[in-house]
Amino acid sequence: MPRIIGIDIPNNKQVYFALTYIQGIGKHFSAQILEKAEVEPTIKAGDLTEDQVSRIAQIITNDYVVDGQYRRQVSQSINRLKEISCYRGLRHRRGMPVRGQNTQSNARTRKGRKKTVAGKKSVKALR
Repeated sequence: MPRIIGIDIPNNKQVYFALTYIQGIGKHFSAQILEKAEVEPTIKAGDLTEDQVSRIAQIITNDYVVDGQYRRQVSQSINRLKEISCYRGLRHRRGMPVRGQNTQSNARTRKGRKKTVAGKKSVKALR
């Protein structure tokens, strides 16, 4: 497995898709990186030479925010939204969907497991 900036990328995938295993690099950035490094996107990652791997790594470290620094930047942005108490920050704080999705019937991923609330007791049961 080639190791680029501390992350193992899979051998059996094309380099174009293998680079997306690095957090902060999607398909668009992957294509840009391979174009700058003059590497064919359809080559398998396991078939890259040491020279090609080093060129790709150098381009990524110089021009892109990736992995740990990328995660830190995202978390700082979320914390800033929480601090200024904007709508999106409040949604993050409450653990609810941020981008306008319905919450009445869905949103279990953000809200967590169902919390059942006991119904009202009838008047007859109290006597």
